[in-house]
Amino acid sequence: MHRLLLPLVLLLAMSSVLRAEHLILTGGPALRQWEDLRVKRDQHDRWWANFIRASTLRMAEIRKAYGSDARIHWLVYRPGYRTRGREDGKPYLSWITEQATKRRVSIEWIDSTSGAIAAINRRPRRSVETFDYFGHSNRHCFMLDYGNVIMGACTAWIHENDLSRIRGSVFARDAYCKSWGCHTAESMSKVWRSKLGVKLEGAMGKTDYTVVGQGRMPVGEGWVR
Repeated sequence: MHRLLLPLVLLLAMSSVLRAEHLILTGGPALRQWEDLRVKRDQHDRWWANFIRASTLRMAEIRKAYGSDARIHWLVYRPGYRTRGREDGKPYLSWITEQATKRRVSIEWIDSTSGAIAAINRRPRRSVETFDYFGHSNRHCFMLDYGNVIMGACTAWIHENDLSRIRGSVFARDAYCKSWGCHTAESMSKVWRSKLGVKLEGAMGKTDYTVVGQGRMPVGEGWVR
């Protein structure tokens, strides 16, 4: 009997390893037409690729830590890059797709809060080893869109009240989750752990993306897990 059980245990373990993946959710940029109306000190989202570049830096970190064949699934908020591309006259959607191909990651475009949640919920049970969010946020939500449709306002988000719609079972029991947006640790991290059963590292205060163009991950005033 024990001889029969051992191959089965090994098969299940191998299956778990093969399913393991890393999930990155990337929000959209502001439009320059709105940022240009702000006073200089409040203009903080001018480069279209702040969140894209930070995401690709994280991909390199994941491959270094988990192996060159680590499976990465990239969720990108499409409306923000479509409208910013139209404003700048640049094919940002194509460029982002090229980055995904170059880095051997699967990309899934999302267009709404419901779409983002559905994409997360489609991950296999206990498959998500790491989760990263890059984009605007406040203490209560991930802002998939901010300053794109309306100046200084958000029209698409995942609020802490929406977390009960996400299946906590998609995350590995020891999954490492992190929000690289501002203020997440001030409220949302606590709700995340309560609703999903895993910790969410976040920033107390603001995060700074100006360094990503230098090949460095965003800087937080204080990370809390």
